[in-house]
Amino acid sequence: MAHHKISVTVNGSVESVDVPSNMTLLTMLREKLGLTGTKNGCTAGECGACTVFLDGEPVNSCLVLAVECDGAEVRTVESLARNGQLDPIQQSVIDHNAVQCGFCTPGVLISARALLDRNPDPSEEEIRDALVGNLCRCTGYVRILDAVKDAARVGAAAGNGGSR
Repeated sequence: MAHHKISVTVNGSVESVDVPSNMTLLTMLREKLGLTGTKNGCTAGECGACTVFLDGEPVNSCLVLAVECDGAEVRTVESLARNGQLDPIQQSVIDHNAVQCGFCTPGVLISARALLDRNPDPSEEEIRDALVGNLCRCTGYVRILDAVKDAARVGAAAGNGGSR
C-alpha cells in the first residue's frame, strides 16, 4: 500500500502525517492524531457521528480520504470549546439534557454549529434540515432541536450568533 506525507491544519495546528492511500480522514483523526471525539458510527456516511468541518464545510469524515485533505483545514468537535469556555451549542446541549449515550453528539454539535454559523436565527424546519444527516438512537430528537433553538437565541442575544 502506498503511503503519502500530507500536511493538514487540524484545530489550528499544522500537522504532518504519513497516511496510507486508503485511510479515511476519520481514521487519521482518531488513530494518527488521537482526536477521538469524532466517532465511527457506520463507515458509510449514513449516521453523521463522524461529522467534522473540512475547509469550513461539514462533511462525513468516514467518506473522505486523508490524502484528499493535504493542504486543507479540519476542525473537529474538540475545537468548539475555547479557552475553557464551551461553545453556546455545547452548553445548550448540556442545559437541555440532549445527550444520552453521547455517540451522535459530536456530529450533531458540528452540524448545529455549521447551521448557526450560516444562519444565527434558524427556523425549526431549517434546524431539522441541518440535522437530517445526524442519527440519534436515544433522545428522540426533541431535546436536540430545543438545544439548537436555545443556542441560536443565546447566540443572537450575545450579538454574535455563536459564530467562531
